[in-house]
Amino acid sequence: MTAAASLKTWYWWHKWSSLVCTVFMLVICVTGLPLVFHEEIEHWLEEGKPYAIVAEGTPRVSVDELMASARGRYPSEVVEFVFFDEDHPTVYIGMTPSHIGDPKLTHYMRFDAHTGELLHDAPTVREEQFSFMGMMLALHVDLFTGLPGQLFLGFMGLLFVVAIVSGVVLYGPFMKKLDFGTVRKGRSRRLKWLDLHNLLGIVLLAWTMVVGVTGVINELSRPLFALWQATDVAELTAAYHDTAPPHRIAPADTALKAAASALPEHRILSFSHPGSLFATPHHYMVWTRGDTAFTSHLIVPVLVDALTAEVTAVARPPWYLIMLALSQPLHFGDYGGLPLKLLWALLDLLTIVVLASGLYLWIARRKANDARGSNP
Repeated sequence: MTAAASLKTWYWWHKWSSLVCTVFMLVICVTGLPLVFHEEIEHWLEEGKPYAIVAEGTPRVSVDELMASARGRYPSEVVEFVFFDEDHPTVYIGMTPSHIGDPKLTHYMRFDAHTGELLHDAPTVREEQFSFMGMMLALHVDLFTGLPGQLFLGFMGLLFVVAIVSGVVLYGPFMKKLDFGTVRKGRSRRLKWLDLHNLLGIVLLAWTMVVGVTGVINELSRPLFALWQATDVAELTAAYHDTAPPHRIAPADTALKAAASALPEHRILSFSHPGSLFATPHHYMVWTRGDTAFTSHLIVPVLVDALTAEVTAVARPPWYLIMLALSQPLHFGDYGGLPLKLLWALLDLLTIVVLASGLYLWIARRKANDARGSNP
């Protein structure tokens, strides 16, 4: 293949991969802006009572007491999960009508960890998705369509990566006769925007590749987690396959103490209740993470027998879940505090300019071609 033919092929890939994904990538970039600051926005919009200010060393209410309080308010529902806020003395308890029901009917209650007081009773996931941050997240992750939407946006992200790679290939020959950073302002508007599109595209190359690849990985979270459950977790719990789930289970506090003893260097983030979607019918699934800069992003689950409260296994995550865990903070830039979030937001805004200018260039080129074709 000649150099000219090769460039023509790369141009075809760049044009069509960009055109197919641009509108969806614009949606992702626009919704990604508030999601970068989701912690700050959610804290600002947080409803309910504030937690009590107590003396240092004040003991926390037991988890079983909080769960009993949640069940007392919703006696026909079951506990789905319990999440411990690391930044504030609050505990979130997720409830659902049944473990095999509609996951969008799940809702949570936020309790004061020291007093046990209910601070906020949130609406269901179905209702929450129509709040501002809920809509931003749904549009960013799955377009309100669940797994099919995640896979579709993952494919759009893959096309975005193809557009970046093909754009880099085309950039070298295009810039042969121009100095780096040249924007020909004295020429036509289309030429000026072409130069700006190319300049921003190459400057943002590393960031867009990182965010694009990690975005594709994040969209595969549900299939990857299901694969882990069907392989590693199924193997670890093989001895329970022919055993009926226990009618009475051990206290959650006892299970948490067992998990903490199994991984003393880790912190407990949350646990999934036996029988829930993210546990097994026979186990508490306790989610932990380490204290170092690297291990703080790696979630290590501990399986605790629901009947005896004994640790059955420490389920060290496989490589694909490690890849998923590391991709999430890279995608949203939430591992370096507010300065990094501000940088991520700026780069996101510049990427919106690249995407919009690419769409403008295609439309302008089409109009120019149509005008030439209509002249006698």
